[in-house]
Amino acid sequence: MKAVFIEKFGGAEVLQYGEQPDPAAAAGEVVVDVVAASVNAADWKVRAGDYSQATFPLILGRDFSGLIASLGPGIDDLKVGDPVFGVLDAGGEGAYAEKVAIKASIVAKKPASLSDVNAAALALSGLTAIRSLEDTLKLKRGEKILIQGGAGGVASFAIQLAKQIGAHVITTTSTTDFTRAVANCDAVFDTVGGDVATKSFAVLKPGGRAAFIASGWKAPPPTRDYVTSLRPNVVRARAPLEQIGQLVAAGAVRPPEIKLFRLSQAQEAHRLSESRHFRGKLVFQVR
Repeated sequence: MKAVFIEKFGGAEVLQYGEQPDPAAAAGEVVVDVVAASVNAADWKVRAGDYSQATFPLILGRDFSGLIASLGPGIDDLKVGDPVFGVLDAGGEGAYAEKVAIKASIVAKKPASLSDVNAAALALSGLTAIRSLEDTLKLKRGEKILIQGGAGGVASFAIQLAKQIGAHVITTTSTTDFTRAVANCDAVFDTVGGDVATKSFAVLKPGGRAAFIASGWKAPPPTRDYVTSLRPNVVRARAPLEQIGQLVAAGAVRPPEIKLFRLSQAQEAHRLSESRHFRGKLVFQVR
């Protein structure tokens, strides 16, 4: 199969596009013929060596959509030919390829109303937003939340999800001094990191909480008393993926603006992703 992989850590120049062995489905797994795969910041951070993977060649990519190609032993709730989408386990890679093996329990059937490209674009972004707002921040109707970096894939999904929950939503652009414009928030969801993350504590009311996904494996320490700093645990599971499909089908969430690439254009896609000068999501059209 064709795939995008690295032989070592350390920069765009190590990205390779070529043949790799087809995966096989172990017990409890399925193999999916990938139709589309999404580009995430985690992908080029893996390439740069920010994560612990050390087995090469390493095929990059975490979220995807496609068709079930084969089933491992013990699978009775999916069948060959089913359209599915999913996110590989945290620390797992392999979606930048024509085929991927994944645990059946963490893929979901793709609704007919959701295209393969949109399913791939929404999988990890939507899962991260759901885990962050619902499980970590426990956002409630009527609360006020500031969502940092509203043009990004995770943040744009989070904005729509927060509105669906019934929260009062505020978001930022890169030119906004939000500490002057916003105050007394019940919650902050930061997808930017750096100084933006540190300054986010200033807009919380006493007892407020903030969740951070761009500040490493640990949430930054609070810069003031009586607020809580949290790092979401983006656990993979079928149920939140099905929730993504239901939200889109109901019109509560719109798919993001998408820029398409072929797998052979992986270096270009990564350069754009690293620049952060784009809206929405970058997606590989594999088939």
